[in-house]
Amino acid sequence: MSALADAGIYLILDVNTPKYSLNRADPNPSYNDVYLQSVFATIDAFVKYDNTLAFFSGNEVVNDSPSSAAAPYVKAVTRDIRQYIRSRGYRTVPVGYSAADVPENRLELAEYMNCGSDDERSDFFAFNDYSWCDPSTFQQSGWDQKVKNFTGYGIPLFLSEFGCNTNTREFNEIASLYSTQMTSVYSGGLVYEYSQEADKFGLVEINGDSVTEMEDFQTLMQKYAATPNPSGDGGYNSTGGASGCPAYNSPNWLVKDDSLPSMPDGAKKYMTSGAGAGPGLSGDGSQNAGVASTGTASQGSGQATSTASASSAAAPVPTPQWSFAPLVCAAITVTFTLFGATLL
Repeated sequence: MSALADAGIYLILDVNTPKYSLNRADPNPSYNDVYLQSVFATIDAFVKYDNTLAFFSGNEVVNDSPSSAAAPYVKAVTRDIRQYIRSRGYRTVPVGYSAADVPENRLELAEYMNCGSDDERSDFFAFNDYSWCDPSTFQQSGWDQKVKNFTGYGIPLFLSEFGCNTNTREFNEIASLYSTQMTSVYSGGLVYEYSQEADKFGLVEINGDSVTEMEDFQTLMQKYAATPNPSGDGGYNSTGGASGCPAYNSPNWLVKDDSLPSMPDGAKKYMTSGAGAGPGLSGDGSQNAGVASTGTASQGSGQATSTASASSAAAPVPTPQWSFAPLVCAAITVTFTLFGATLL
């Protein structure tokens, strides 16, 4: 982390690992105290670094219509992380979700993560979008319609992954993403990905201690250099506010009400005693371990004080924790899930 800080790099960390994560097909058993211990231990390890910018409570847990039933569990994890950060007296670090770009429920999921009481709402919403495949345009890619649909959204919105590699990557979307076509709605995005892996999205080739910049790296840098930073406030939404919770809509949106699962009883002690050492990559996994949630929580249950109220307006900790001042993300996505686990 110090090396990243020295290079001026900020980290947005997914708190999950392959073994310690929610099971989209059967989320209730996987939302348990063993899982949350790993999540909270990850928070302990990274919240102390000034260049930890934010935490992802999940990535693409909802990746189709049937898995939308897992959304309450993702939202519960967001609530739990935010409560843990406050209860442990840590500095404020924003917490949000990285979504798959699922046309059937993209907007419903965004609204859901920003609805309800203040303790339940995300600090930001991000999604992975590979729909702009060069050669393309703002209109041909459908990005113009997404901007239209998200106009007025009440919390910061950015792309947690982008950079289609179906054809030659020209990164022409950079010019639109940081222009007035989008800056009033989107706060930039993260290009996928830094190192070359099997899926061939990499910008550099790593061989031991040697790092070789690839052609896509040079193309991306040229596009960034040719694109000026947004000027002024970019026309951003200065008011913010909660969304209305989306209604049940089978088969695309399978969340029947606004209630969230209560925190598993075995995890509540971590709020006062801390999580202790995390399992990292060596643990046995959590999806079929521990004790799961057995009920639903009332609104306001995620507050860190005994004065928590069921009223959104009365909640003592406002959301979002990020200011609504213009926020712009311009970075490259690294596989930080496994990176984080190796430091536990």
